[in-house]
Amino acid sequence: MTWLYREGSKKITGVSGSLLFAEARGAGIGEPVTVETDAGALMGQVLHVEGALCAVQLFDEMESLARATLWLERGVLEVGVGDGLLGRVLDGRGRPVGEGVSGRSGGIEKFVSLYGPRINPAHRTPPGEAIETGLSALDLMSTLMRGQKILLLAGAGLPTAELAAHAAVQATVRSRENVLVFAGIGIPARDEALFMDAFERGGVMESSVCLLNRAGDSPMERFLTPRAALAVAEYFAFEKGRDVFVVVTDMLNYCDALRDLNRAIYKTPEKEYPARVYSDLAGIYERAGCAADRPGSVTQLSVLTLPDDDLSHPAALLSAAVADGQIILDRALHARGVFPPVDIAASLSRLMNRGIGRGRTFDSHRDLAGQLHAAWAKAMKVKRLPAGSVLSSVERTYIDFADAFECRFLNQRVRETAELLSVERRTFAQSEARAWEILSKLPPEELYLLPSALLERKRWS
Repeated sequence: MTWLYREGSKKITGVSGSLLFAEARGAGIGEPVTVETDAGALMGQVLHVEGALCAVQLFDEMESLARATLWLERGVLEVGVGDGLLGRVLDGRGRPVGEGVSGRSGGIEKFVSLYGPRINPAHRTPPGEAIETGLSALDLMSTLMRGQKILLLAGAGLPTAELAAHAAVQATVRSRENVLVFAGIGIPARDEALFMDAFERGGVMESSVCLLNRAGDSPMERFLTPRAALAVAEYFAFEKGRDVFVVVTDMLNYCDALRDLNRAIYKTPEKEYPARVYSDLAGIYERAGCAADRPGSVTQLSVLTLPDDDLSHPAALLSAAVADGQIILDRALHARGVFPPVDIAASLSRLMNRGIGRGRTFDSHRDLAGQLHAAWAKAMKVKRLPAGSVLSSVERTYIDFADAFECRFLNQRVRETAELLSVERRTFAQSEARAWEILSKLPPEELYLLPSALLERKRWS
């Protein structure tokens, strides 16, 4: 990092774990600091200022105040970027593993701020190019767009990592000019191994940059990880002209770290999230997009685990208010062995209509998706009828449709071992063919959302 100038010898008044309190008149919120001790230098940033006093968030725990000097760096937090990062694993602060924090080693060409550059709202262009993930539940029902920000919401124990890894690999291999950026926030060893294995097997590791804040790493580092990842993504997108797919997991760990930090400073109730959580989430999610005056795009898929499967959890509600859609997983489908267990009734992509249809995916995409949604909703209504109910012949066809939809359309599991979940990859055309196959189980009069001319063509084709 480069600094304009430094101010040191500030009086440190107290320390509590990763929080340090000091007299440092003129400190600015977000300003980086260095604390020099006999054991070495620690990095941090100013979190709160009140008069001449400030609270500093350290990215490592400080054991002793003895002979410590606080330096205000009078700059901004930065991350090194460059083509040399491709194929590499970085720590949660964006530093190549095993290397120092400064210098141009390891293919780093320059340093950029963790907080920008943002896309000028006047220069934003609406995403309009569909991403093929190879999963029918997404590609046909909730199509992702290049430059979109979308959530993946699920309770603990559901296969969010498997789905996110598969979507990321498929989105990246479409063109070797694409880049995959992965940010693990408080990521456990099992999920880390799953993602790394998926990237290797998918052949995208050489075009990937992985930033890992592991479960045992500093909780304070979790505030930097998504921002460092997005700074790297913006560099490859808007300076190198690449299409960048960003996977961030798990945003619940980010929100919980923010809550714990707020409680340590302000002594707030244990489960209360601070008011700034919305602005923090918006600042992260809104860095996805496309710019009219610059090449490339940043597409962001953010995983958020739902405590107790609660969609009304504050982190989920605030995230959904900012995102362009959400993919929600269903525990009952997962229990029946369906992968991906996507709840299509609750999932949506708000930008889907911009990038589907003639000349993009396939001509009847919108009509077919709408008919599948309607048929699935009616099938679920029939299946909820009380046991022993007498079903009409049409209602019995909906039972057959529901079984086929679950087994032949949603489910793409091929086999599963302890090391690998193998998934059938489908093109848009193959997903369309599966949709027509299962809709054929319903009487023609039940396909009321499909144009009659389209039904006639399919009847005689």
